[in-house]
Amino acid sequence: MAIGKNKRLTKSKKGGRKKALDPFLKKEWYSLIAPSMFGVKECGKTLITKTQGTKIASEGLKGRVFEVSLADLNKNEALSYRKIKLCIEDVQGYNCLLNFHGMDMTRDKLCSLIRKKQSIIEGSVDCKTTDGYIVRMFCIAFTRPQDNQIKNTCYAKSAQSRAIRAKMTARMTEVGTKGDLRSLVKELITAPIGEQIAREASGIYPVKDCYIRKVKVLKKPKFDVTALMEWHNADDAPADVGKAVEPKGDTLAGSGGRL
Repeated sequence: MAIGKNKRLTKSKKGGRKKALDPFLKKEWYSLIAPSMFGVKECGKTLITKTQGTKIASEGLKGRVFEVSLADLNKNEALSYRKIKLCIEDVQGYNCLLNFHGMDMTRDKLCSLIRKKQSIIEGSVDCKTTDGYIVRMFCIAFTRPQDNQIKNTCYAKSAQSRAIRAKMTARMTEVGTKGDLRSLVKELITAPIGEQIAREASGIYPVKDCYIRKVKVLKKPKFDVTALMEWHNADDAPADVGKAVEPKGDTLAGSGGRL
């Protein structure tokens, strides 16, 4: 090796090591505001890097999806097997307004229902709500032994399964298409749709543990702030109808104010 080459190897690097900064100093917290149909309004917090140049924080938040237990949203432990997906649609100040994005069941609940010597019947349907959302709904049900049955198994025949599946899809289509997404979500949370399907299908084959297993929002209409604010305005808040106007003292006698 020639003398005088690779001089830079012996020299120390210019400047030295950069001081390590805490990355959380560049972040800020935003509150998650759930729709008014749920008992708890502020359901969590989310983190994002502060606005820097052309990278706006609120734009980075839009479209984020959160999975929250319905037990936490409605303060009811009996509904802990339900998971609700909520999506950020708009950001107002440090509040992120959420909208319904989907629904699911926990794996442990689903596994507790599956047993031997019974049939699983599943059905799915795509339906369009009156406000333009396309929703895919999945239903699951299990056969049960008939009253006073001696036989050990309770398997449904393929024709019976088809007939029960037709009842499922008909009921889900009816629920999905009769109103907007807001009324559908309310019905999914409160109304026992599974029990209604089980009652209708009992004439074909006895059915138990019927649930709307999953709901997916496939397509959304164009974003509208007023439609989103309807989700967040309290249902029980009385509308402002103004004050009643008192009639003046001088009134004319007779019908319609004529003499």
